[in-house]
Amino acid sequence: MFQRILVANRGEIALRILRACREMGIETVAVYSEADRGAAYLQLADETYCIGPAKPSDSYLRIDRIISAAEIGNVQAIHPGYGFLAENAHFADVCRSCNIEFIGPSTESMMLLGDKNSARQVAKKVGVPVVPGSEGLVRNEAEAVRIAHQIGFPVLIKAAAGGGGRGMRLALNDLALKSAFQQAQAEAEAAFGSGDLYIEKYIEHPRHVEVQILGDHYGNVVHLWERDCTIQRRHQKLIEESPSPVLRPEVRRAICEAAVRLAKAAGYTNAGTVEFLVDKDQNFYFIEVNARIQVEHPVTEMITGIDLIKAQIRIAAGEPLPFRQEDIQSRGAAIECRINAEDPKRNFRPSPGKIEQLIVPGGFGVRFDSHAHAGYSVPPHYDSMIGKLIVHQPTRQEAIACMRRALQELRIQGLPTTVPLHLEILAHPAFVSGQVDTTFVERTWPAGE
Repeated sequence: MFQRILVANRGEIALRILRACREMGIETVAVYSEADRGAAYLQLADETYCIGPAKPSDSYLRIDRIISAAEIGNVQAIHPGYGFLAENAHFADVCRSCNIEFIGPSTESMMLLGDKNSARQVAKKVGVPVVPGSEGLVRNEAEAVRIAHQIGFPVLIKAAAGGGGRGMRLALNDLALKSAFQQAQAEAEAAFGSGDLYIEKYIEHPRHVEVQILGDHYGNVVHLWERDCTIQRRHQKLIEESPSPVLRPEVRRAICEAAVRLAKAAGYTNAGTVEFLVDKDQNFYFIEVNARIQVEHPVTEMITGIDLIKAQIRIAAGEPLPFRQEDIQSRGAAIECRINAEDPKRNFRPSPGKIEQLIVPGGFGVRFDSHAHAGYSVPPHYDSMIGKLIVHQPTRQEAIACMRRALQELRIQGLPTTVPLHLEILAHPAFVSGQVDTTFVERTWPAGE
């Protein structure tokens, strides 16, 4: 087992990793930008190093500075968390070339699955359904139009690299497709350094369901059941839950088995998430793999009782998985709400600022993962998430009631948050009945009103 680990991230996920390491008896080194200097969670680390100014490109994305901190701190491994460098294959390669273990998948798996086009090819080879679309990259507008006519409008243009909705455009006809192709290409080039695009058939009114997997270095891969992430806005998740409220048992088994099959085919190790779209008839289609821990991992932890961060560390240290597939049971229902410093009434405008008061809810089955506290200033340089409110109860109905109570108990004064919107969503008959799709929020609350 590692003696020291560097946490190459900030905020909530950095705190989550620091806590897991402390419980495992592992010393930690934390890095921070000038914007995070003095952050309370840094006190949990054994050593801390400033790696640059607030701007991510000058700090949390600086591989050289992170490696320098790791060498000075004499660590054996680096945990990247999520975001920033978590899915950067070059960073993983640099870590390992410096004899520092990267707590994540192999460089080869990251490169294979990080490119959505090559990931689709792997899925096809092992019989995992994919959304109908281009066989490879689309080179120009004329080719895009030809493929769209073959598979039928509407279509989605998607960046082969990256995610989070960037480099993605919907097109309903030829004219819109030509314009969308140029926009997606420019956005993908700016965001990911690659303008490579492919085209998929747009699945209308889908649900977004993802499967958590873990793989060790001995060929063992298991799934930890699914999370339903359908409640989202502009491809950014707002609420996640497990189990999915609508999947039939045979579909649940099939989608989880498909995720394991894909991970094994890619030689995947450590934690990852295989994402699918599910149509109204419960046909499911592979869309991408997130080769890292996810923001919503606590949902899975609550229903399985498995600490995913500790599992990541043990796998990276060379330990085999301590459980078999049949050992992993899904118990009860868990829901997570992402609490962001955004104003839903003003088109979700980010609202950085000082938290004047923070009262955290508690009670049976309630968990609040956050690095924030009263007096903390949410900086404008990073993601606006303040924290994640998670509940776990015997049934979904009880989980919804618990979450509503916990949201009402949560007090964040000093800046607008998404709490009022979460309360509205949880009270909406469509959500309560499970009859929603990925466009539900935008249709029901247009322009954030």
